[in-house]
Amino acid sequence: MRTKTVSLEAEVYQRLRAARRYPGESFSEVVLRATWPEDTTTARELLDSYRTGREHFSDEELDRIEALTRRDLPPEDKWADR
Repeated sequence: MRTKTVSLEAEVYQRLRAARRYPGESFSEVVLRATWPEDTTTARELLDSYRTGREHFSDEELDRIEALTRRDLPPEDKWADR
């Protein structure tokens, strides 16, 4: 079986670890059990909403987007000290 190595923030690691159903359950099994909402907006739907003047995002959604954008820092430059 092929594997990939990923880096996780400590909080994410703890949440993933806590989601295991039994001590020997692998993180791969936990992720495979996970579900994500399917109610996404397509680019066509977003464009149509702009054209018709409908509200695109609620104030709460905009606040969440702004908060996530502030947290989204570029990755550390691993070559900076070389």
